Amino acid sequence: MPLEIERKFLLPEYPEQLIGEGKLMIQSEQRIEQTYLAIDADQELRVRRIVDLHTDEVQFTHTFKVGNGLKREEIEYSISEGIYEQITQAFQAVPLTKKRITAAWGDRIVEIDCYDQIQLMVLEVEFDTEEAATGFIAPDWFGRDISSEKQYSNKKVWRELQKKASKQTETVLQYAGNDGTAAALRMNID
Repeated sequence: MPLEIERKFLLPEYPEQLIGEGKLMIQSEQRIEQTYLAIDADQELRVRRIVDLHTDEVQFTHTFKVGNGLKREEIEYSISEGIYEQITQAFQAVPLTKKRITAAWGDRIVEIDCYDQIQLMVLEVEFDTEEAATGFIAPDWFGRDISSEKQYSNKKVWRELQKKASKQTETVLQYAGNDGTAAALRMNID
């Protein structure tokens, strides 16, 4: 299984100045919707809908990951829109949505994820080896290293989103009154 070796940082602010100065060169921007199908302590199974914001090209992926923190095993492959729709409709979960900016910073590629449902920006840097990852000295603008902090993992954020959505769920039952008028009963479901 291929290895994903990456470090993550809590980006304190969008690096607009670095982009303006040409020190951070945007290569692509994507809108990502991701839904988890199964989550365990060190495994996850998810699907994604990825839209390229410049070309409008849409991709659908299915991913299995094993591990936590700096180094994880990952298998990802393309699926059809039909399979993606069937899976997401069956699960009826709220997808985690974010904008991903892929940019060149010197000789490195960084990915910046700007989340829609929460105030969070995460910068990721991938490496070829664990030694390269641990030896990397991040600049101050990257922010705090959160590579091993589980509360910032996508699966943890997605779980919190599901809890929040279930608390806000309202069911509206329509029924016809005796006089022919429509009435509604609103219930909060916890």
